[in-house]
This record gives sequence, structure tokens and C-alpha cells, in this order.
Amino acid sequence: MIDEDWDGAIAALGGTPTGGADLVARYAEPHRHHHTADHVRAVLTAAERPAASLPAQERHLLALAICAHDVVYEGAAGEDERASAAWAAETLTRAGLARDLITRVQTLVLATITHEPEDDLEAILLDADLAVLAADASTYDAYARAVRREYARYDDEAWASGRARVLRALLTRPRIYTRAAELERRARHNLRAELATLAPGARAEPGPGLERPARGA
Repeated sequence: MIDEDWDGAIAALGGTPTGGADLVARYAEPHRHHHTADHVRAVLTAAERPAASLPAQERHLLALAICAHDVVYEGAAGEDERASAAWAAETLTRAGLARDLITRVQTLVLATITHEPEDDLEAILLDADLAVLAADASTYDAYARAVRREYARYDDEAWASGRARVLRALLTRPRIYTRAAELERRARHNLRAELATLAPGARAEPGPGLERPARGA
């Protein structure tokens, strides 16, 4: 359970575990289909190996950031991440963690807005968050369908337009992953395949000038 990861990291950093029940409840909200506790567990698992050599404190901070990074999810890119960072700060303050540790968790969560890491710890988090893009075909298809359900309020035309913009922006990046280069080829294959279903005949990798990717992973 993700509350155990959350509580365990707080305790390891010298705090009093709190907020675990709220964390679980938020990730179980009925409008979520991909951004659930299963996604958090998948990100924790994907981050485990690259974080193994880090100091214990860094690993615990990473676990807190992973648990909190989608705790607020209303489909509003940027605003959700800021609200998630604020939730983490408030909850970890109640837990009694030191201010510098709380600030670090906030910074990690906020890095998911642009997915442009400033250091190795952010890179591990962001690569793990996007690891699903390099999944096998059936897992990727299930992910894409789950994200579509989260945006069910949009009709098919609006969805296809917005989703294609996200996929193209990802494909335009020089690299999707900072540390997990072995995932790059498979992720690009999956993104191009999905893009083809949204906009048949469209170029997979257009020129620059696109908006940053909205949250989709």
C-alpha cells in the first residue's frame, strides 16, 4: 500500500507519520483511471533500481515525492502539480519534518510540470513517471485508454487534437528520458503508434514551437 511507503519515509526522516489515509483516498477518487495508486506503485518500482545507490535520505525524499506527485488530479496541467506540492508541504509540516526536507519534496513534485530535470534525483523521478510510455504494446494501450477515460468530458475531436499535441511535443524532445536511455526507442515507437491512431497520415515529429506536454503519464 502506498500509505506504507509514505508513512515509512516520513518515519525514516524523523517525522510522525500522517496523511496516509488521505493519500489513499485521493488516489482512489472515481474520476481517476490511470493516475491511481497503481500508477504510484509503478513509479516507485521504476525508481527503485536507479535510486539504489543514493544516500538513504535521498531515497526517502524521492519516495515522498513519488507518493505525492499526483495526489491532486483534476486534469489541469500545472495547477494540479502545484496543488500536489502544496498538499505535500502542509502534510509534511504536520508530520514535523525539517523545512529543508519539505522544500526538497516540493521541488521534486513541481519538476513534473515541465519534466525537465535539474539534478539526478529529479531525473530519476521523471524517468520513472514516464516509464509507462515504454511499456509493452498491451500495457501501453491500456494506459492510453485509461487516460482517455480521465478526459471523458472532451469529445473525440477535442481529445484527438489535445492528445496529439502532447504526443508530438514528447516526440520533438531530443530525449524523453535523462537516465533511462534504454527505454527511449520503445517509448518513441509507442508514441508514434498512438499518434497514428489519432491523426492518420500526420507527421510524427513536427518542428518546434509546440506547447509543453500536458500531463499524460
